[in-house]
Amino acid sequence: MIKSELVQKIAEQNPHLYQRDVEHIVNSILDEIIDALARGDRVELRGFGAFSVKNRPARQGRNPRTGSKVEVTEKYVPFFKTGKEMRERLNDGD
Repeated sequence: MIKSELVQKIAEQNPHLYQRDVEHIVNSILDEIIDALARGDRVELRGFGAFSVKNRPARQGRNPRTGSKVEVTEKYVPFFKTGKEMRERLNDGD
C-alpha cells in the first residue's frame, strides 16, 4: 500500500471528510514522525510499533567490484520495531 492508497481508504471510511483534508492529516502525521526522529526522539504507536533512530558508526568498507577499501562515514538510520498486537495479528494464521 502506498500513501495515496492509504489516503483513499481513510477517505472512503470517513465520507464526512474531504479527500484533500485526509491527505493533509496523513501528511501532518508523517511529518511529525519524521521531525521527532530528526530530533532523536522515539515514536511509539501502541499496537502498531515504535520508530527510533540508530547510529551506525564510521567503518572501513570494501568496494565489491575492485576489492579496494572504502571509508564509510557515520550515519543515522531509522529503525522500526513492530508492536505486540501487530505481531499477533500477523501470526494468527499460523
